[in-house]
Amino acid sequence: MTVPHPTTPVSDQVSRSDRLIEPIAPKLQLVEEELRRNFQSRIPTIVEVGNHILGGGGKRLRPALLLLASSLLQYDGYRDVIYGAVVEFIHTATLVHDDIIDEAEIRRGRTSINYRWGNNLSVLVGDYLYMHAMAVALAEGDLDILRLLSNITIRMIEGEILGIEQNGRADLTIDEYFDVVGRKTAGLFGACCRIPAYLVDTPEANSRSLFDYGFNLGVCFQIIDDLLDFTSSTEVLGKPALSDLKEGKVTLPLLLAMPRATAVERELISRIAASKSFDGTDPAEIGAIVRRYDTLDETRAIARDYATRARAALKPFPASPAKETLDLALDFVMERDR
Repeated sequence: MTVPHPTTPVSDQVSRSDRLIEPIAPKLQLVEEELRRNFQSRIPTIVEVGNHILGGGGKRLRPALLLLASSLLQYDGYRDVIYGAVVEFIHTATLVHDDIIDEAEIRRGRTSINYRWGNNLSVLVGDYLYMHAMAVALAEGDLDILRLLSNITIRMIEGEILGIEQNGRADLTIDEYFDVVGRKTAGLFGACCRIPAYLVDTPEANSRSLFDYGFNLGVCFQIIDDLLDFTSSTEVLGKPALSDLKEGKVTLPLLLAMPRATAVERELISRIAASKSFDGTDPAEIGAIVRRYDTLDETRAIARDYATRARAALKPFPASPAKETLDLALDFVMERDR
């Protein structure tokens, strides 16, 4: 795979996105309907918040991966739609709680839940989403899938706790960074691809391969997400550029730069992370540091390595449109701009 240019034409990205969605578009629309149906409540506030969340759209990447893996295994039924809604609810719950922790004002280009309704209600909305997802999964009656989702959710919360403990620290190790990424992001990607294997008769080795594909794709996704914080714009991202560091998060491009940086540069990064403020500092100085030590290109190369691992995990499966699309998803994640 060639190294993607950070300014891949929007038309090319839209075209690739359409190609990803096309094979599963009917079922993905059913997932959307399931999400709306499950936001119906006799409590008006839940409906109002649900409409706000769903109105913000989103990539629906996790349900899409689940549906593509389902298609790869030739599952023909409706349960993958239900589980697609379940994983999107779990993902959305993490976003709601993340925004509270980060004191974010914007999510997907719109006012965040916590900024509009306050932290108290937002905490409860996040809890509601988690528990509603588990209730839907429990109603399906597959304890193996419920156990997987429970374990992954616990690891996601553990990752969030570790992230809070590491917040403001510029002395993180690369291993600590990847431990949190594996828990917070990649595990759910892996579960999305693994769930369809419970819906059909699939060898355990293939089930593991599906999890490995999703996990490595998830790591790649998070690395690119961290990279975009340096290379994209507020208009494109829907949140301010360099917002990670301002929130106290020292991500991979800076972690790679720290051992090479001067004492003054390390002190600058540490001070901004600890204070969560660029007061007296032009954010462009941070951009200059990562470019000076070529860590943006190095970060992209590491992401590409995880994409290669994900692609290798697809090898046991015969050629099919679904396999081709899962392969295409790797390029889409590598070259996305938001």
